[in-house]
Amino acid sequence: MTLNEPDFTIGIEEEYLLVDRETMALAEAPDALMEACSSELQDQVSPEFLNCQIEIGTKVCATIGEARDDLRRLRACVAHEADKFGLAPIAASCHPFSDWREQKHTDKDRYNNLSADLAGVVRRMLICGMHVHVAVGAPDRRIDIMNQLSYFLPHLLALSCSSPFWQGHDTGLDSYRLTVFDNLPRTGLPPRMSSFGEFERAVGVLTDLGVIEDASKIWWDLRPSSKYPTIESRICDVQPRMEDALTLAALTQALSRMLWRLSVKNQRWRIYESFLISENRWRAQRYGVREGLIDFGLGQIVPFETLMGEMLELIAEDAVHFGSASEVSRARDIAANGTSADRQRRVYQAALDAGKDRDSALRAVVAHMIDEFHADL
Repeated sequence: MTLNEPDFTIGIEEEYLLVDRETMALAEAPDALMEACSSELQDQVSPEFLNCQIEIGTKVCATIGEARDDLRRLRACVAHEADKFGLAPIAASCHPFSDWREQKHTDKDRYNNLSADLAGVVRRMLICGMHVHVAVGAPDRRIDIMNQLSYFLPHLLALSCSSPFWQGHDTGLDSYRLTVFDNLPRTGLPPRMSSFGEFERAVGVLTDLGVIEDASKIWWDLRPSSKYPTIESRICDVQPRMEDALTLAALTQALSRMLWRLSVKNQRWRIYESFLISENRWRAQRYGVREGLIDFGLGQIVPFETLMGEMLELIAEDAVHFGSASEVSRARDIAANGTSADRQRRVYQAALDAGKDRDSALRAVVAHMIDEFHADL
């Protein structure tokens, strides 16, 4: 490690939906299920806003190998305990057919206050995400890396898309989750800031007014964590396959270090207006890896597989440093073979082609995601 190099340790947070194994519909988490998971996993598991959700978080991990071991343990525990109640977790950002109107939010002060503050907007939040923390100790360095890493958020989103269906319909989007989440305040791409002090002053305006309690109510796609000395990427859909989650975490870690390497050589990634990055964000949300993103330097829309090849060249040294070369290289496979959204649509169409009705085809999609969740455990 170079003198003054950040740790770049990582942590992964995932939100899961619980489904009934017979009907494939969403189901509430019994108190006994949460108690059993908490007994084994302690503070690494918690309820989420809706009763049909459960959230896990890994320990601080120096490598993707460590993250794999911990994430497998967490996923396996949730799956094992859920099975006792005839339930199964799925790691998808939207359930293919269940109705948000039929879900109840968890009876905790935090969630009761959210429901009261955000009204109908938050009641539609039948969505799950994946967050990746990367440790960058120096606060101003955190902001500097954030400003540059924003450019790559659409790339990470495109690789992660897992929410094509909503309320029983194919939305035409690969990440419908973001259309729901973006209705909340203080979401979207982070603004460019010159220092951590500027970030604190901006948050302070809202906390002093009592509009928000603290920085945890800032829900940007990328933010300085309110609890840890990390930058926290929040752009990604959650992943049915554990190995895809690890690829996204490895890419986030390696990109962060790559940008740090530039900075110590008095170089930096060019910072583009959020207006332009938002266009790539939309393209990723709409098409996933199928239609490519805009390369603003070239002034062209570039195929996603080409972009992934270029990105992997940029971070090759960093992937070697973290021992994650095999994990980041899987981004090529995702670009070539499609995301979870593509797989879900293929399962749905295959079921229709086999003569099943629409409802049965949607249940087949949920069964497929249960299988993917359990495949790596």
